[in-house]
Amino acid sequence: MDQSKHPQTHAPTPERAIVVGGGISGLLAAKDLQAAGFAVSVYDAAPTWGGCVGVHEVAGVVLDSGAESFATRNTAVADLLAELGLGANIVSPDPAGAWVWLPEGPVPLPRTGILGIPSDLHAPEVRAALGKAGILRASLDATMPASVGTSEAVSSVAELVRARMGRRVLERLVAPVVAGVHSADPEVLDIDMVAPGLRAGIREHGSLAAAVAAQRAVGSPDGKPGSAVAGLAGGMHTMVDALVRQLRDAGVALHLGYAITAVRHESAEASPRSKRDGGAPAHWSVEWKHGSDTGAETAAVLVLATDGPTAVNLLGPEIPELLPFAPAPGPDIRLVTLVVDVPELDSKPRGTGVLVAPQTPGISAKALTHATAKWDWLAESTGPGTHVLRLSYGRAGVAAADAVRLTARPVNDAELVATALADATKLLGVQLGDADLLGADVVRWKGTLPFAAVGHQGKMAQIQALVNKMPGLVVTGGWMHGNGLAAVVAGTRRRLRALVDSKAVK
Repeated sequence: MDQSKHPQTHAPTPERAIVVGGGISGLLAAKDLQAAGFAVSVYDAAPTWGGCVGVHEVAGVVLDSGAESFATRNTAVADLLAELGLGANIVSPDPAGAWVWLPEGPVPLPRTGILGIPSDLHAPEVRAALGKAGILRASLDATMPASVGTSEAVSSVAELVRARMGRRVLERLVAPVVAGVHSADPEVLDIDMVAPGLRAGIREHGSLAAAVAAQRAVGSPDGKPGSAVAGLAGGMHTMVDALVRQLRDAGVALHLGYAITAVRHESAEASPRSKRDGGAPAHWSVEWKHGSDTGAETAAVLVLATDGPTAVNLLGPEIPELLPFAPAPGPDIRLVTLVVDVPELDSKPRGTGVLVAPQTPGISAKALTHATAKWDWLAESTGPGTHVLRLSYGRAGVAAADAVRLTARPVNDAELVATALADATKLLGVQLGDADLLGADVVRWKGTLPFAAVGHQGKMAQIQALVNKMPGLVVTGGWMHGNGLAAVVAGTRRRLRALVDSKAVK
């Protein structure tokens, strides 16, 4: 058939969108924008995708170098994994649970808690950790008015726990968990950011313990409290691989090693694309640098999915009111991974790992994860006798009493590995030395972990109000939504949905 005799129809040129940041938040933003019909470009200065969901190989074993699990308090991550074809790979950790190392030694960590806050004061492990006096004080939570700890506009984790359950619960259960999960002191961490809905749950259910139990039950198929986290067979980094593969197949332009040096907002009249694209204005322009090359791209939508300081610095020239809100960098975290040949560890002497109470002397690590005890798929891949241990160091907002122990820390990789072997020996009760070491790696997450200090939620609301005044702009990421994949995925999708809906209305 002679096509020249028939009029040609052309689909309208799709609006362009630029995403700055190639972590989970940025990749997810690109996925949702592409699905909404945008032509998307993603830029990241790093050499690899994924941000804090990284991957490394130690002694021939491919492992997560950052996040290795996700919270199950909502279905956001599970829903995303299902979309990526990874739903069948979701796994639960070993039910043996973890331990907490107190000044007088180790005790099992309560299995039905949030942030270490117990939901069942009658559980044997809770009684072992708190003692009779601690249990009596914590039990007052059930008789207190629901207004205690919930009437203040903002509250730290420590303030809430101390008010409702007492100092012993705070120091012996909550502080180790908060240090291990959020690398921070509970005195300075905003409870509404790290455990959203928990204070509202107190008002609804009458006590902190009941609120914890209710949150733990969310998403559990039988409605009973279960594991608060899940993982992926093969590692969480496989989610990044699936996201990147899907984006590439969909035609999203992916640019690694491209540093964004400037961001500009253009009026419709000033945009050179306005006439070229049939009247579709380009509201935003980014300038990039890749090696010695430089360039620019314009688009109707700009998503900044970077860390907080980078986002504020890039937007500062266009939104000067943002500059006073620039967040401080997060804590510098060092993650030491050891792969050892120690058959004695087959018995899982400390379950899935150990969290260390901040006041504990003689141990520099804040947490140890016995990864081959926690994840069956990993144990099967390494085989009997070979074990993967992850020890983390560093936290933000530490109390003065902890300053010496936490600042007198090793700085080079060899010293860190030696310290990790010594810490693991004490925490696991099994001698570990250089002769047992099959491989080791040190990963430094410098200032990348979001730090949600008290008042952070209100501050983010003010930032969002300023961002909302700029058409086509989305700011997202862990620093906005809170630490952890559950918060980041849910928050990012919420922001992108609002943008797409606003475009549809117009």
